[in-house]
Amino acid sequence: MASFVNRQDFPVSIADVEAAAERIAGAVVRTPTLLSKTLSEVTGATVYVKFENLQFTAAYKERGALNKLLTMGETQGVIAASAGNHAQGLAYHAKRLGIPATIVMPKSTPTVKVMQTEGHGATVVLHGELFDEAYAHALQLAEERGLTFVHPFDDPAIIAGQGTVALEMLTDAPDIDTLVVQVGGGGLIAGMGVVAKTMRPDIEVVGVQAELYPSMYASMRNEELPSGGDTIAEGIAVKKPGALTSTIIREVVDDMLIVPERDIETAVSLLVQIEKTVAEGAGATGLAALLTHEERFAGKTVGLILSGGNIDPRLLATVLLRDLARQGRLARLRIELQDRPGALFSVIRIFEQHQINIVEVYHQRIFTPLPAKDTFIDIECEARDAAQMAKLGEALKDAGFNVHPVDIH
Repeated sequence: MASFVNRQDFPVSIADVEAAAERIAGAVVRTPTLLSKTLSEVTGATVYVKFENLQFTAAYKERGALNKLLTMGETQGVIAASAGNHAQGLAYHAKRLGIPATIVMPKSTPTVKVMQTEGHGATVVLHGELFDEAYAHALQLAEERGLTFVHPFDDPAIIAGQGTVALEMLTDAPDIDTLVVQVGGGGLIAGMGVVAKTMRPDIEVVGVQAELYPSMYASMRNEELPSGGDTIAEGIAVKKPGALTSTIIREVVDDMLIVPERDIETAVSLLVQIEKTVAEGAGATGLAALLTHEERFAGKTVGLILSGGNIDPRLLATVLLRDLARQGRLARLRIELQDRPGALFSVIRIFEQHQINIVEVYHQRIFTPLPAKDTFIDIECEARDAAQMAKLGEALKDAGFNVHPVDIH
């Protein structure tokens, strides 16, 4: 890749990013970049994590939003379309600077993000199911009301602001040889890529997308792939990549990968368990890439960006419990038994003998294909590990019970 220090024709340069860094200094958090020994052991790479979830609005989007606000002229107010983090960053800094802000959000946006955006003083308009629908409506409102539209990613000032993440990261962890960056519209990886390829032309820049929304992945390969679905990584659920960001990405990004929903969920859970920190789906997608493509990154020194922590608490609870089930520590066992006194006790006694905690019991007599004198129970239970759970299953079968684990995929 070429160096961008003297590229006058390029839409964003490292000088733009450095100017943005000076502009926003003191108004955004200079977040830490820390070595994670445990994630390194889990993935086989040396893993550094930049904790952008420690920003005031819990996401890196503040950087670009503030840089844009500080470089624009007089305005009656600003308007944006966002699934959440750009909304909060823009709303927070607009209020701080005395600029009215209107945010158009998809109806599917997590409630926590809507509430937090309103809490920062913005007027929230819910429209459409996806970002693209909200985006079109925001442009319409901007024209009708005379507001300045602030694009979440396809704007040089936004891209330059997001690039400040790389300036800090490569200063704090100069050993990084591979940056793994989640991609929605592409503003973050475009800005970071310009910085990385200017400071360290040999560094590898790898983008990651959720497999349900592979728009930039497909664009880089000149392919047509379906894009849609209910992803946990709604912050990067963009059907159409930016025109400006695509131009930059083709120059500064070495590879683009996709990851399944299951690995994104696992990454969210790992960050809670290992780093004791909360990541939204989009924020954990970089780590998901190391899980999905383990051999691709083995032995490398990888920089990950925990780009945001705004996840709905109920969704986070669901993700953590699903991960426990996949590990075999939480299970639902469907057990057939005769509908007579003492039958349930005989099952529960085996759970007690194996020190397995029972969380819930569901008794079903009516909606079952079993004979009228039989029934089945679903028991949700918790064990230390998968081995302990397996011994319970064997004991139940040895006692003559038909046991059917209810799988999670």
